Amino acid sequence: MGFWVFIIVLVISFLLDKILNKLLGIEKRKISETSGRKIDRWGRGIILVIFLCTLPFVVTQDTNVMKWYWILYIIVLLGFQSILEWKYLKDSKQHVTTLIYLLLSVIIMYNIDCFL
Repeated sequence: MGFWVFIIVLVISFLLDKILNKLLGIEKRKISETSGRKIDRWGRGIILVIFLCTLPFVVTQDTNVMKWYWILYIIVLLGFQSILEWKYLKDSKQHVTTLIYLLLSVIIMYNIDCFL
């Protein structure tokens, strides 16, 4: 059952991306095509290293701590991406879709116990 829930979430995510981009009139662009390329790369690398270094301490805790660990990771990563999109993609509203994905991802991760 978990596999089918995963497939359904992926399909809904893909459709939501298309619908939001169509409604907001967003043309997808990458931060790596702007002057924020190095900041994006370094920021993602630092976030990844910090979360990988703290992972062994979280794994030894109970599942509730692990759930909040992943929620924090999603918030930091998608929040950072949204800020960079807002700063470097000025004429685009792409950061709005990232914030919507942030909100939906946190809601799904918080209620992950219902799906398992």
